[in-house]
Amino acid sequence: MIAKKNGDGKEIVALTDVALITCIVQRGMAEEVVAEAMKAGAQGSTVFYARGYGVRERLGLLGVAVDVEKEVVNIVVSLEQADRVFERMCVAGKLNTPGMGFMYMTKLDKAATYIPPEALEKLAKAGC
Repeated sequence: MIAKKNGDGKEIVALTDVALITCIVQRGMAEEVVAEAMKAGAQGSTVFYARGYGVRERLGLLGVAVDVEKEVVNIVVSLEQADRVFERMCVAGKLNTPGMGFMYMTKLDKAATYIPPEALEKLAKAGC
């Protein structure tokens, strides 16, 4: 965590030990994926709709039809939670099944949002 004053004298708090998990799933699956992420410790999510392009009619020799309507779930979590949340989301999205989706995790250099003063104090005491 980095806290510094901007040019207006306002404090900006930037989180530095966070990761962005992006999960692209079939339409209708995002709710289950988000629910499992929350059970694993995620605090919130952003879900939006997208269209997939590429191999659309058939996927490989299995002949599995791939729907072009997708839901994209973005979740920012602490690095210590990241692997646990990632695994739960993968299982909930059935990503081990051909054509069900794709997921990746990216370490973020900085992320900023409002953090209540009591949470900042707790982080400072913990040495973060």
